[in-house]
Amino acid sequence: MKTSAGIIPWRYHQGRIQVLLGHMGGPYWKNKDRGAWTVFKGLVNPGETPLQAALREWHEETGWSLPDDIPLTDLGTFSRNGKTNRLWAVDWEPPVERFHSNLFSIEWPPRSGRKQSFPEIDRVEWFDLDTAREKITAVLRPALDVLEKRVSEKH
Repeated sequence: MKTSAGIIPWRYHQGRIQVLLGHMGGPYWKNKDRGAWTVFKGLVNPGETPLQAALREWHEETGWSLPDDIPLTDLGTFSRNGKTNRLWAVDWEPPVERFHSNLFSIEWPPRSGRKQSFPEIDRVEWFDLDTAREKITAVLRPALDVLEKRVSEKH
């Protein structure tokens, strides 16, 4: 089973925990909202640790680098329907105005013979946890529960 690794930024805003999610890019997700948001993650490559993969994917999908001294909270591993995700949380507000995702190419429209490029993540937005649970893909919802519990234990 392949494993993806990723990072979930969070903050307190108006007394509530919020998480920063990315809307999946490309034509299949363009007009979708519910279940079309994700955390910043990707596959762990051979010879790479999950944390190395999470940091690489974070940079590729957002254009941001995390400060070297910022602590990451290990949220654990979440699996469902053959998908495994190893996730970390970070209490940090990135410069969303400088968001810039990497691109991927697919044949579009289908069977047209033409390749088009699309951003892997086409936009980012802060959501309170209840809203995030509605918008995020189902396999990632339990990670939000763990994040909420960990943050509540510390505050």
